[in-house]
Amino acid sequence: MGKKENYLDYVPVCAPDREWKLDEKGLVEILVRNTGFYNRLAQKFFHRPKESRISLDEYGSFIWQQMDGTRTIYDISVLVKEKYGEKAEPLLPRLTKFFKILYANHFIGYSRPRVQKKK
Repeated sequence: MGKKENYLDYVPVCAPDREWKLDEKGLVEILVRNTGFYNRLAQKFFHRPKESRISLDEYGSFIWQQMDGTRTIYDISVLVKEKYGEKAEPLLPRLTKFFKILYANHFIGYSRPRVQKKK
């Protein structure tokens, strides 16, 4: 039988083709370049921008900045709990949903889940 993986053991990483910066309020803005044939048509005929900026709120910005390539989703949840306390509850369902949305929109990927050593 295969070992069942725990989503909280995944290590989220920023997608290498995504640029981001902090705005004047210290919140994260993710830059999305609108490329491809249909985007060029929309830019030409409907005056759509060549790039879009996705702004994260205070919680999302804090979480985004905790992704260092070594922290698991669980590790990040501990940091969120330390910073925001009860205001972040229900923490784990909200956090996993947030990461799933980031992943579905190609803003992040995952490195291999950290393997737990047997004692």
